[in-house]
Amino acid sequence: MPSVAAAVARPFAAIPEARRKQMGLLLLAAAALLFPLYHNNDADIDSMANAAAYASLALGLNIVVGFTGLLDLGYAAFFAIGAYVYGILSSFQLQPDWSSFWVPFQYLGLVAQMPGESSGFVVHFTLSFWLALPLAALVAAGCGIAFGAPTLRLKGDYLAIVTLGFGEIVPIVVRNWASLTNGAAGLNGVAAPQLFGHSFGVNATPYYYVAILLVGFLVFVSIRLRDSRIGRAWMAIREDEIAAGAMGVNRTRFKLLAFATGAAFAGATGVLYVAKLQTATPDMFGFPVSVMILVMIVFGGIGSVWGAVAGAFFLQLLQSWWLEDLTGWLNSLGRLVGSRWLAHIDLVPSIELIFGFILVFMMLYRRQGLIPAYRPPSALSFEQQHAVVQRGFGELNLPGLGGSARPGVTALGVRGVTVKFGGLVALNGVTLEVPEGAVVAVIGPNGSGKSTLFNVITGLVPADAGSIRFHDDEILGLHDYQILAKGIARTFQNIRLFPNLTVLQNVLVGQHARLRTGALSAVIRPPGTRREEREADAWAMEILAIFGNRLVPRAGQAVSGLSYANRRRTEIARALASRPRLLLLDEPTAGMNPAETLELAEQIKGLKGLGLTVLLIEHKLDVVTTLADTVYVLDHGDVIAKGTPAEVRRNEDVLRAYLGRNAQAAAAGEVGTEHVA
Repeated sequence: MPSVAAAVARPFAAIPEARRKQMGLLLLAAAALLFPLYHNNDADIDSMANAAAYASLALGLNIVVGFTGLLDLGYAAFFAIGAYVYGILSSFQLQPDWSSFWVPFQYLGLVAQMPGESSGFVVHFTLSFWLALPLAALVAAGCGIAFGAPTLRLKGDYLAIVTLGFGEIVPIVVRNWASLTNGAAGLNGVAAPQLFGHSFGVNATPYYYVAILLVGFLVFVSIRLRDSRIGRAWMAIREDEIAAGAMGVNRTRFKLLAFATGAAFAGATGVLYVAKLQTATPDMFGFPVSVMILVMIVFGGIGSVWGAVAGAFFLQLLQSWWLEDLTGWLNSLGRLVGSRWLAHIDLVPSIELIFGFILVFMMLYRRQGLIPAYRPPSALSFEQQHAVVQRGFGELNLPGLGGSARPGVTALGVRGVTVKFGGLVALNGVTLEVPEGAVVAVIGPNGSGKSTLFNVITGLVPADAGSIRFHDDEILGLHDYQILAKGIARTFQNIRLFPNLTVLQNVLVGQHARLRTGALSAVIRPPGTRREEREADAWAMEILAIFGNRLVPRAGQAVSGLSYANRRRTEIARALASRPRLLLLDEPTAGMNPAETLELAEQIKGLKGLGLTVLLIEHKLDVVTTLADTVYVLDHGDVIAKGTPAEVRRNEDVLRAYLGRNAQAAAAGEVGTEHVA
């Protein structure tokens, strides 16, 4: 049997992967388009149309939850907004008095004049279904921005509770604003779509084709956004908000963009849904709908575009089609075998229980969903794993990194910076200078304020007093993404990578502030955008080449599967990808063995040779001695010494701060040379 399977699969294995994907998409599209022709059952076609509508909703929520990591429990509210936009503007619900104001809209076909019930004429809104799709998407996106602006600074459970409240508010408003929405009775007489003068009426087939085309379009948009600067920013926020900000991502802006995009998907789907039903009631958009859509993307695969579609189709068809058929088969079996229980069983009312069992099963046995968002590549070959590591910079092409240093020019000037956490003074009037092209080290015992200094320089921690100037520009008080844009990149003491992204994607996120692709250009991809992406990929591979075959063969692997040393190298590569003028390294060799430490020290020295300015926190004295031109020593938030590495090693205050011993004891040989701390 295995040999037969291998023989069948062999011709397909010879086809390039990209070509196989194209063939699979063509077959899927052909099957979807031909379905009404070979399965001429209006009820089943209607079920497929409903499933496609829910797939569109799942794609929108997947951008919010799957790409950006924002738990939204009120997503159905945007579905309702889109539905009521079309329902109100294509039914007889609103009938204002006719006046000359409406004449231009009549010429555009948006309104019609009709006799009033008592006297005179009134307005009848006749918004076209095809115009309503983008209009409802824009209205829902605007509502998403208006709702998200004050709330998206919340995280986790707090955000989920707020979105749940919004999801409950919209149906309540719809139910009580009877003059606009007809209240609990709902809108009736919603106009069916027309195409070339032909009305869709109640026939399920045209709605099915519109739904399939909508799903195809939204899949296209989702994939284009995911594989762009926009998608990488969303996924960086999902993985680690602090690291995303440090890499130049404006978190609030991109959260709002994700929320608006997901809302737009829901708004357009609402138009299709209400047009197909030709009615809308508040009960159609309650909390269970939001939960069901969330279950669909969890079942299909969080963050997976095709997983969201597959999960939506499977669960919706299970509810509206397959359970009914299965119930009929079990009833027939019960009558055949004489089982009264089987003859009267009805599985359809138990759909929520079945969904619960499916969800529990997936969480236990396949948490990544039906179609995972990330599939690990094949293992590295022996030759790749044991290749000689490149240790030079002569063959690397690194334009924009470093440059010619100007003697005597200060790159970074910290003046009297004080940081307090309650009654604890973390930094007490710290002053230091980092000349252009130099390597300056900051050392000190644990808790001396070294990482706090880095945090205040990069905008993660506010300062209570002082000034920080970078090339004569005041940066104290700027946001972290603004500081990165000015040319200051950093690593963290505890590695902060994006674990579910690949090595290459992590490095591409580092270039975020240097790229200019927006949401629209990410979808359309004009020549300039394609060129920018190619150049970004090339630059990322050049940066990875600094670390030789430690990282280059692993460019397609998720960083969660890397060794500690390679994760540290990836973090440095990500910082370098932003083309910094000043690089802040927070204990880059921590956790590395002596050979790895020596290797990384040589690579950092190569960066200095390129003219890059480096501010370094390091505990290993041999690394500081090798790299640093100047050393500052912190203790309890105060600078207690400054000088060359040799001068600092002999400083009695430094020895006392580290070991509590005087210089004579150190001279007697009681102080080791491997570590300062």
